[in-house]
Amino acid sequence: MNRVLRLFLFLLAGFFLLPANAEIAKKCLLVMSYHNGYAWNDGIEREVERVLTGHCELKKFFMDTKRNSSTAYAKVKAQQVKQLISQFKPDIVITTDDNAAKYVVTQYKNAVLPFIFSGINWTAEAYGFPYKNVTGMVEVGPIIPLLKIIKKTVKHAKSGVYISADVITERKDYARYYKVYQARGISLTPKFVKNMRAWEAAYIDAQKADFIIVNNYAGINDWDSERAIKIVKEKSRKFTVSYYKFMMPYVMFSITKSAEEQGRWAAEVAIEVLSGTPVSDIPVTVNKEWDMFANTTLLQKARINLDTNTKRRTSIKWDSNSEYQ
Repeated sequence: MNRVLRLFLFLLAGFFLLPANAEIAKKCLLVMSYHNGYAWNDGIEREVERVLTGHCELKKFFMDTKRNSSTAYAKVKAQQVKQLISQFKPDIVITTDDNAAKYVVTQYKNAVLPFIFSGINWTAEAYGFPYKNVTGMVEVGPIIPLLKIIKKTVKHAKSGVYISADVITERKDYARYYKVYQARGISLTPKFVKNMRAWEAAYIDAQKADFIIVNNYAGINDWDSERAIKIVKEKSRKFTVSYYKFMMPYVMFSITKSAEEQGRWAAEVAIEVLSGTPVSDIPVTVNKEWDMFANTTLLQKARINLDTNTKRRTSIKWDSNSEYQ
C-alpha cells in the first residue's frame, strides 16, 4: 500500500470516528452603525462579545456613519457589509442602531439569513420590521420621566433648547422630544451642530431658555472634552439634562438607557436562534433598564437643587472634579 493511500485511509477513519454530536462552529457577525470608541457602541459590543463567547466565531464590522454622516458613505459601507456576509457566511447577523438597519438589514427582507437588530431609536416601522427573518430591541428614551424631573427642578418651565450633533439619530430623537413636550405645553428649540465652535455658541446662547437638553456629542468630529467641561463649568446657569451616561461630564442630570442591555439581549436571542428557535417566534421588544445620575459639581455651581424624592432615587452621584480634572 503506497504512502498516499495509507494517509487517505487514516483520514477517512478519523472522519468516521468523530462523535455523532460534533458540530461545525457557528459564525456570528456584529455590524455596528458607528465607530469603535463611541461609548454607546462599545457598551453593546462588550456584552455581545461576552455572551457569545464559546457559542460562535464572532466577526465585527464598524460602519463609522456617526463621524461620516453622508448617505453616499453609508451606502458604500453597506456594500462592504454585503461583501463580508458573502465571504464570511455568518449563521446570524446582529446589527446596532439605525444606519445598519436602514442600509443593510432592509436588503435582506425575508431572506434565509437571520438578523437581530438593537438600538433602533423609538420605532422600527420605517424599515418595515419585523420581517420573518428579523427581530430586535427598539431603543426608547425616558423622555416623559425626564420631563417630570425638569418640571420639579425648574418651576414654571415653558421653553427648552435641544443641543446635539447634526446626525440622523439625533434628529430622530429631537422629533420625539418635540412631539411629547409640545403636547405638554413646553416649546423645544433644536440646535444641531457640526463642530465644537458651533456647540459652544449654541450652549452659551441656550442659557436664555428654562432648561437645556444636551443630547449627544457623537458626530462632532473635533469634539474636545476638556474644552466642553470648561465651558459647562463656567457658563452653566440653567438646568441641563441628557439620557446618555457618557454625557454626564457635561450635564447636571440624566436618566440613562443601557447599551449593555441592548447587547446582552441581542446576543442571548442570537444563541436561541442558533439553537433552532425561528426568528419569527421572537417578538420585537423595547429596552427596560434605567439608571439615574446627578452631576453634583455642575448642580452646585449653578445653585440648582433637585427635589428630595429625586435625590433619594438617584443612586449614583457624579463628581466632575474627581473624574475629569
